[in-house]
Amino acid sequence: MRKQLLFIPGPVTCAPAILEAMATPMIDHRGPEFARLIARIETGMKPIFGTQGDVVVLGSSGTGGLEAAVSSAFSPGQKVLACPVGVFGKRLAKIASTFGLDVEVLETPFGSAVDPRALATRLRADTSHEIAGILLTHNETSTGVQNDMAALAAAIGTHPATTIVDSVSGLGASAFEMDAWKFDIVVTASQKALAVPPGAAMVAIGTRGWKRIEKATCPSFYLDLRRAREFAVLGQTPWTPPVSIAYALDVAIDRYHTDGASNVYARHDRYARAMRAFAEAAGIELFSQPGAHSVTVVAMKVPAGIDVSAIRGALRDRYGVILGGGQAELKGKIVRMGTMGDLGADDVGFGIDSFASVLREHGHAAANAAAVDAARAILDTTLVAAG
Repeated sequence: MRKQLLFIPGPVTCAPAILEAMATPMIDHRGPEFARLIARIETGMKPIFGTQGDVVVLGSSGTGGLEAAVSSAFSPGQKVLACPVGVFGKRLAKIASTFGLDVEVLETPFGSAVDPRALATRLRADTSHEIAGILLTHNETSTGVQNDMAALAAAIGTHPATTIVDSVSGLGASAFEMDAWKFDIVVTASQKALAVPPGAAMVAIGTRGWKRIEKATCPSFYLDLRRAREFAVLGQTPWTPPVSIAYALDVAIDRYHTDGASNVYARHDRYARAMRAFAEAAGIELFSQPGAHSVTVVAMKVPAGIDVSAIRGALRDRYGVILGGGQAELKGKIVRMGTMGDLGADDVGFGIDSFASVLREHGHAAANAAAVDAARAILDTTLVAAG
């Protein structure tokens, strides 16, 4: 199969070293070798989460990690305040309602980030502390929006609700300080900023999170965080783990720390700024609003009269460049270009150039050489400065 450049929000292009690690021979998942492997993963993930607390590894997608967090932390009938900014935030709210929770939604227009003032106002009104949980999204790939998590943490303040954060597509690509921000449970997954194939969710749980989990009564079996902690103490997982993914994750975490978090943050930011610069110069409206732009995915409104499916199909067939489309009510209205994975600046430049060529062929003349140059100026200038 011809190699594709994946600019979708995950799964993402994996480095050869990651793929090679998956060919490591199997080991006993109840033996000492696996115990050392899982311990390295848990230890290596802590600074990425920004926590000194526990990290447990689950054999699941990010959605599985979110279900584990919700089902393990609450009891049926408890009220939770969901703060969605897109499709995946709504999914988190749906998980909560599936487990019998009373879900209240703090509405935010798609394309915008959660307003910290609105969150603070709602929580101040909760004088009897009926709200037992707050569900937040760090980064929303369906809309290209990233929330200011420090501001949301300040808005929550001393409210005692258990705070669960979906950082599946955000963690690792920008700074995250779970302990400083006093978030109780944070979830991420292997196939996003860490650029490993899908198969593992990592869940960080703070001290208060564990206290809430001990009191929770929602039914859970496979995705029970209490059971996961019991086995983590033994250097194991409750159920058969994705051993090959664990090997790859171990290598990815080591590569992450070798690169340095600040360099990883800068790379994602550079690619996102280049994509936004192209869009602006080409007269393409961004879907995310100023101050709410994601560093892992750029969502762009499709120019009038252009068929999203035709654009994406031409990019795939002719250039091997894969862009994401819109989801749910945004289907056919936006395209999404991701920054995660084993992508160099030349890859990003090629992806933008290919996108521009296809747009011109479909009648959008403003996607010209000057627009591509606007993107390349950011890629090239930053590379020179870093070198």
